[in-house]
Amino acid sequence: MFNKKKPNAETIRNLKVLFSKRYQIPETSILSMAELSCHEPNCPPIETIITERAEGGRVRNWRIAKPIIDIREIDIKNLNEEHNHEH
Repeated sequence: MFNKKKPNAETIRNLKVLFSKRYQIPETSILSMAELSCHEPNCPPIETIITERAEGGRVRNWRIAKPIIDIREIDIKNLNEEHNHEH
């Protein structure tokens, strides 16, 4: 049987704290993390999408080409603005 490692709530909470500090996300914003599987060519098998939903309706997304459980602080620090997609 295929056993996929799932991130625990503490891991996600810690990453959200690091991310909020790095990108100055206000407490009034909702910050979510989701893993997406990709089966397209030249696409990472699993990527994590971090979404900020601000109080005024602004939505920003960042992408990290690895599962949540493999994300480290350095991955968050190394995200560049070109990975930031404002809608």
